[in-house]
Amino acid sequence: MKTIQAYRFALDLTPGQERAVLAHAGAARVAHNWALARVKAVMDQRAAERTYGVPDDFLTLSMSWTLPALRKTWDAVKEQVAPWWRECSKEAFNTGLDALARGLKNWADSRSGKRAGRPVGFPRFKSRRRTTPSVRFTTGTIRVESGRKHVVLPRLGRLKLHESARKLARRLEAGTARIMSATVRRDGGRWHVAFCVEVERCGRTPARPDSVVGVDVGITHLAVLSTGELADNPRHLTVAQARLRTLGRALSRKQGPDRRIGRRSSKRWERTAARLGRAHARVANLRRDGIHKLTTRLAREHGTIVVEDLNVAGMLANRRLARHITDVGFAEIRRQLTYKTQWNGGRLIIADRWYPSSKTCSGCGAAKAKLALSEREYHCEACGLVMNRDRNASLNLAALAAEFDPAGSGPVAARGADRKTRVRGQVAVKREPGTASAGQTGTVPPQGRTADHVLTRAH
Repeated sequence: MKTIQAYRFALDLTPGQERAVLAHAGAARVAHNWALARVKAVMDQRAAERTYGVPDDFLTLSMSWTLPALRKTWDAVKEQVAPWWRECSKEAFNTGLDALARGLKNWADSRSGKRAGRPVGFPRFKSRRRTTPSVRFTTGTIRVESGRKHVVLPRLGRLKLHESARKLARRLEAGTARIMSATVRRDGGRWHVAFCVEVERCGRTPARPDSVVGVDVGITHLAVLSTGELADNPRHLTVAQARLRTLGRALSRKQGPDRRIGRRSSKRWERTAARLGRAHARVANLRRDGIHKLTTRLAREHGTIVVEDLNVAGMLANRRLARHITDVGFAEIRRQLTYKTQWNGGRLIIADRWYPSSKTCSGCGAAKAKLALSEREYHCEACGLVMNRDRNASLNLAALAAEFDPAGSGPVAARGADRKTRVRGQVAVKREPGTASAGQTGTVPPQGRTADHVLTRAH
């Protein structure tokens, strides 16, 4: 199985190498801003001509937004716009033009309805101080040296790694990986290089192929499994909140930049801002590490994993829980499970957003009309079941796997749900597999079609 995978390593750059990387990132920003200004000028000119009643055939010629067209236009004027262009790799200018081409395409597709999701705004000019320095190399000499502690990139030369690149080097030596691109980026005060690699992965099987586990993510616990296991929520942001507030106050007392009067920030402000950025980066790294360990263990151990399609944007409307919800990373858990189940030969099932996993009794199937968030114990009035709320939800999610795949045993009695739980009385609706209408699907399957979506019927 061939897949695209990224390998990211921290760099230890010398002052001279850091200046060279910043120069390449600045070149990408210059090319991006120049091309964006050119596109805006043409668009504004055509809009102004239309207000004067000029026919479409006599309007100023439109400018193509594709990367080859932008690159051709840039090559024609780079001597006048950037006479120093020979000091940087051509890949630096291509990085800025490629980012603009993708941004304009996403904006146009969003306006025409070809792109799903939230509306995409028109690209903006990149600031020298606020933009994250980044440059991408797709051609030239890109390799990992035999010592596995250095990488070689075009024009930048030999760069030292902060850690060993043995995982990538082993695949390159075995011929099961091919480097497609390398991106150098500064994140949290440290430089990293990320290799986009085409990897030939061997087929794998989970340790327990027939095992089905329901995963109910939450705030009290990072995840509650139908097996009874509780994954603790380390609350990295809450732990670091005191330090973040101290650094934020210290930063507010320093002289920061002010664009209105042309004032530059002081050195102390820049040092404090760097410390604050490193503190935030540490929180993000700790969160990412914990989620990776959890999702990897689940994907390697269980053959089928069932999770919910949560309305995270709606949950963030609760201002008392918004910070804790974002600290957990619900979307990241689902994203990692999506591709890791594919890598390990498993299956990911995503329950419909309206499936009342918390309101439904895992014992008899009766569903409550309302269940307050403060009720942490589930009490079933029909069968008398008393169980932890999250554990009950995880058992209901695990039961959906049998509904989705009867495993050759014929029709299996399964629980469905109304699109919204009725206000009066309990709802205990049984639904057999295959009875959902075609219009009542869940969310769009992720890239690679590794997730099966359970359908629920609306009455």
